[in-house]
Amino acid sequence: MPERGAMDFSPALILEAETRIRPHILETPLSRDERLQAFLKWENQQRTGSFKIRGALNKVLALSPAERAAGLVAASAGNHGQGVAYAARLTQSQAVIFVPQHAVAAKVEAIRALGAEVRQVPGGYAEAESTAMRWAAQEGKTWISPYNDPLVIAGQGTLGAETLRQLPTEDLCWLVPVGGGGLLAGIGAALEMYGVRSAIFGVQAQASPFVHHLFHYGHQQAEDRPTLADGLSGAIEADAITLPLLRRYASDILLVSEEEIAQAIAYAWRVHGQIVEGSAAVGLAALLSGRVKRRPAVVILSGGNIQPQVHQQILSSFPG
Repeated sequence: MPERGAMDFSPALILEAETRIRPHILETPLSRDERLQAFLKWENQQRTGSFKIRGALNKVLALSPAERAAGLVAASAGNHGQGVAYAARLTQSQAVIFVPQHAVAAKVEAIRALGAEVRQVPGGYAEAESTAMRWAAQEGKTWISPYNDPLVIAGQGTLGAETLRQLPTEDLCWLVPVGGGGLLAGIGAALEMYGVRSAIFGVQAQASPFVHHLFHYGHQQAEDRPTLADGLSGAIEADAITLPLLRRYASDILLVSEEEIAQAIAYAWRVHGQIVEGSAAVGLAALLSGRVKRRPAVVILSGGNIQPQVHQQILSSFPG
């Protein structure tokens, strides 16, 4: 795998990102779960309901006027698309978001409500991404990657820096959802920048284990099945700059089942009164299932954009 990430990305970019996006985002709450001996970071309460706004805003605000005027293009299962749409509205730019055929309806409607054009692509996230990248190149549009960009990673890293300032101790292990790897890479860089040495576990669904397979086996030969963690599904670009950063910062990549994800969603609501989506619940699932024994832990609950009917079905299936 290429080592391009080590050259293109510097933790110092996180400080620039904080200055750039701070006026436009919220500082989200951190709470303590005594039963789990964990700190829970509720990024589901962020604007657009997800951490993805951090990276999208940092990238778009750093573009030249000409790059924004060309029009923005992204591929997304939903949350990155909302972040790009929000950034486009803020900068009075036009955005086209390509989404998988079966993207969560609530996320698709939220993208449209922010003023972006949505184009649905047959197949999964990989098909949406390849179609979007090809169209952006053909039309001379500005491509906004959800993870394969130093400025996007730096924006996600602001979540790590913010969380560090809220924590009473540095001696923690971190549980971070991983799909393209931008969030874990950004958090790892933030910890490195502040001299914090902690174990970081990336977590994703067994139904779409591409980063897990890359980390452990060096390939992406895996089946991509439907999952509650839709925002983490799909393979990643072969030359993604997140790959060397994941090797640098991740202690391990763990997998959780669909039942474990659903149980974590129900736990977040019944114990903390918080609505989280499947992609956000994977770290909590790893704790509840006993996959991670180390304590204390900090769990990043990265978003709350779950289809309401799905949330109710999960609560009915796990009555507490």
